[in-house]
Amino acid sequence: MTTDGDGGSQTSELRREEVDGDRGGSLLRMRGIDKSFGGVPAVRDASLEVGRTEVHALVGQNGAGKSTLIKILTGVYRRDAGEIEFDGQPVEFSSTQQAQTSGVSTIYQEINLVAMRSVSENVFLGREPRRLGALDWRQMNAETHKILGRFGLEDVDVTRPLGSLNVAVQQMVAIARAVSYDARLVIMDEPTSSLDEREVATLFDVIRALKASGVSTIFVSHRLDELYAVCDRVTVMRDGQTVADLPMSEVTKLELVAVMLGKELGEVRRSGATGFGEGAHEARDAVLEGQRLARGKMLRDASVRVGGGEIVGLAGLLGAGRTELARVLAGADEREGGELRVAGEPTDFSSPADAIKARIGYLSEDRKTFGIVPEMSVRDNLTLALLPALSRRGIVVRQDQERVVNRFIERLGIKTSGPDQPIRELSGGNQQKVLIARALALEPRLLILDEPTRGVDVGAKGEIQGLINELADDGLGVLMISSELEEITEGANRVVVMRDGRTVAELPRADVSQEAIMAAMAHGHEDEELDGAATAGANEAPPKAPEPRERDG
Repeated sequence: MTTDGDGGSQTSELRREEVDGDRGGSLLRMRGIDKSFGGVPAVRDASLEVGRTEVHALVGQNGAGKSTLIKILTGVYRRDAGEIEFDGQPVEFSSTQQAQTSGVSTIYQEINLVAMRSVSENVFLGREPRRLGALDWRQMNAETHKILGRFGLEDVDVTRPLGSLNVAVQQMVAIARAVSYDARLVIMDEPTSSLDEREVATLFDVIRALKASGVSTIFVSHRLDELYAVCDRVTVMRDGQTVADLPMSEVTKLELVAVMLGKELGEVRRSGATGFGEGAHEARDAVLEGQRLARGKMLRDASVRVGGGEIVGLAGLLGAGRTELARVLAGADEREGGELRVAGEPTDFSSPADAIKARIGYLSEDRKTFGIVPEMSVRDNLTLALLPALSRRGIVVRQDQERVVNRFIERLGIKTSGPDQPIRELSGGNQQKVLIARALALEPRLLILDEPTRGVDVGAKGEIQGLINELADDGLGVLMISSELEEITEGANRVVVMRDGRTVAELPRADVSQEAIMAAMAHGHEDEELDGAATAGANEAPPKAPEPRERDG
């Protein structure tokens, strides 16, 4: 695959002609799609073609036009121009309900279900089975149990309120609801953002089963490895236009990134897979130390140390206790065992306010629930934690607030029409930058980042990673949780691995590799090793990861 002088792709342009042509056996064909908001084009002459029984990836940076194109297809927006054919017939859906009854079912990244209703009520919402005029609870519960069984959720109590289950299970319920319709095309928008590896594997099995039964899938994801695992073809959008349509087997990961960014392949190859710079940061004195921390069943024996000016990666599978450890370190949850030190002094946090006073900042993995206030402006979200310092006699000094906001918008490169813009209108990457700015405004000495690049596009991801790198260069300690091993291996000076609520390995920079991290995730320590470690000194570092070995049996 070759690139032209503008950073585009000659192969991509050839494939673009294929999209605009007439590919036989298509289930969906969208051509010449235009849509503007307030005179500003969101998509321009965009196209998308999905074959029958095809798993088709739709990728691009935030703002590329993916969501707009999907919303035009599913009846949320009306197109200004262009044609849509579904199953050989011209269509223009006026609502998502009409699209669904016509065979197009959509799963959105944000879970759009009713938390207080039961699992079975959510799966059958709007189409509840009835008997003699009343809800047939027995049939509805039995059918829901059968549907969830396809997703490995046989043990879920379908009579429980959906909101009482964890986010990963809620996401799987949303997916189960969508595929339970008699759909011929299922659209999945970031469906794996809340799932662990086992659940992702189950979802992929379902997608393959749908394909085998004649159902096509549009798969939207920022995780490139997932595209190569399950997709047949990929359509790339950039700046509201379709710029490539390619078989997955004919494009490498770096080539795909280059097309999304509109850059030369050589430039992407030189910069590496992430936005982290080369070389390790020089660690200074310890800013935060946690020894043998425990809380409930999810956090049983975790130790971590972060020095000023270094990035420590915290790795582990979903459920390993990483977030639980982060919440204890940030004062969101009180520890029930172990010892916590800040700058060498024993301490206890009974609330996040205590951690903030100790100059420890924290970003949750769930920015929608625990981060942004959607209806508030960029200004108000950015300065939310700083309001006491910006107030005199209970009144915010607007001039001081503006100075802080403008400084961080410029420093972090936050793309916004202005400080008064509602934060919900920003892309995921820019929302995350606002939250980082909120933490930095408090002048922390340590920043705890839980999945800082989850759900953001490849361009914004690189910018955030570069920012983390700069902060460490300036002497800030960073504890970074990430499920992406490339992010951990390229960005961290040391890596601490957790399993079953315990710290099972600590890898120095020289020993950091994806293989070593996965070995520690998989095997950890034998029980006797952990019992022996319990008698070791409190300041003794956790052992290194064991060498990879074959599974027993």
